[in-house]
Amino acid sequence: MKLISPEFIRTIAPQLDLLNTLGGGIAQATMRVDKREKGVVIRVAAPSVHPENFHVVLHNQQLTVYAEYRHEPEATLAAPLFIRSLELPDTLDLSRIDAVHEGPELLVRIPYQDATNQPREINIRRQ
Repeated sequence: MKLISPEFIRTIAPQLDLLNTLGGGIAQATMRVDKREKGVVIRVAAPSVHPENFHVVLHNQQLTVYAEYRHEPEATLAAPLFIRSLELPDTLDLSRIDAVHEGPELLVRIPYQDATNQPREINIRRQ
């Protein structure tokens, strides 16, 4: 006689992982900002979070990355897994942000603004 069915384990396993994370377990999201020659790359690694559960929101100069857990994709109730916000500098071109889930990480890429668009003072020469 089986005490625990495979269906029960499939149903309860994601919830246990969620409870472990919310209860201070070791599965925590990490965020790292890498400065590159052409812009910055924000790397977010969150163990056991599916790519469709990530969200990236830009409001004014603030970038927010968060993930949520839904027991079923169409469920209306969602539990927040993590949320991270960054205030972005004026040197970044916010109109060209893109995000891609690559391997175990979410990558948010933001290029620098074109230097020719920046205001600059022109030196006045004497003749």
